[in-house]
Amino acid sequence: MEEPLCCCEYVDRRGRRNHLAACCCDCEDLDDGCDRWLTCRSLPPGALERIADTVADRLRVPWFSGAVKINVSLVPPLVLLPVFLHVAALHFLLGLIILTSLPVVVLWYYYLTHRRKERTLFFLSLGLFSLGYMYYVFLREVVPRGHVEHSQVVALTCGLILMLAALSRAKKDPGYLPILTGNEKPSHQGLPSKSVRGSSGGLHGISGAASSRAVNGEAKGYCRMSAEQPEGVKKDWCTKCQLVRPARAGHCRLCGRCVRRLDHHCVCCVGEQNHQAFILALSFFMLTSVYGITLTLHTICRGRSPFVALLYCPGAYSDYSSALSFTCVWYCAIVTAGMGYILLIQLLNISYNVTEREARLALRDNTGRRLLGGLVIDTGQYNRGLLCNWGHFLSLGSSPPQRSAEDIV
Repeated sequence: MEEPLCCCEYVDRRGRRNHLAACCCDCEDLDDGCDRWLTCRSLPPGALERIADTVADRLRVPWFSGAVKINVSLVPPLVLLPVFLHVAALHFLLGLIILTSLPVVVLWYYYLTHRRKERTLFFLSLGLFSLGYMYYVFLREVVPRGHVEHSQVVALTCGLILMLAALSRAKKDPGYLPILTGNEKPSHQGLPSKSVRGSSGGLHGISGAASSRAVNGEAKGYCRMSAEQPEGVKKDWCTKCQLVRPARAGHCRLCGRCVRRLDHHCVCCVGEQNHQAFILALSFFMLTSVYGITLTLHTICRGRSPFVALLYCPGAYSDYSSALSFTCVWYCAIVTAGMGYILLIQLLNISYNVTEREARLALRDNTGRRLLGGLVIDTGQYNRGLLCNWGHFLSLGSSPPQRSAEDIV
């Protein structure tokens, strides 16, 4: 019987027992990489990936039942954000450079992770830590000046709690389609290879029962493919999940699952079951952020309206406390502007009953109409008018689809 792990021991990715004190030992790839760098030689293919995997596996903290692995994507926000904001508070030009470069770096990281189809906790940790750190600066630097009432602090705290509660609900099941077990997986040996291509179209060639149960263009339940199925169902066959998707469902490449009424994937997969919570989280974030920015500007720029104070606040850099508060206000304003744009697009899409995924596909296939200066793409397929569209959205997830014998095609 093996001895239990002590607080500093762990089992590495190769299944070997290791110790935190030996984190710099037995790293041939890193040693070889350093030698090649010093001798100006190029690294062999895959060396950087192996070095990154080794570093990620050995980045751990002591714990009672053994050292716990730290997700590498959590580290940059926790370390770099406070450093950058404190440096930006030293001088106006430093603040301008850092606050201008931060969005560029975040967008570059977003492009890098999505191009590689990687799941990362970077954006979630960045958002949550930004909220926590802004709240900490507000309580430490702004509230002690005596211009913020206790009721205003309570209101801001309640908004923050409600936003986190809505985000917690949005992180739950977005409406994943059931994964077929090994005994249930269909056989399509008799099908031509072209009949199992995945796409985004509606169900075609599926008779009677499933299509007649569509509500506002969305089919309930899901359909399985069998060898006897006609070729017309090829547009909804998901080769990854081995099932036929109902209308408006899509396969999320980051989650690796098919999701009902898939909208998009950001910090979580947004689908039929959590779209309302996602909108609620964005709304609470906007209200809380704007309220916090207003209270801070009223404190450090007395006698000026929030909009004027954001652009012109004499004496903001007269002391370090005011400079840090003003820098955090600008950081919040940049993040709030980005979130406001996302919320605006979401509200417009709901008003036209179109998902972000359907809008992208319509642009790709040139089947949609650009409206409101291109802010929304109307596919015309599910649009039933403003009130009906919002009524349909507010009813999402109220009655989870039930599987029945009729759903098996």
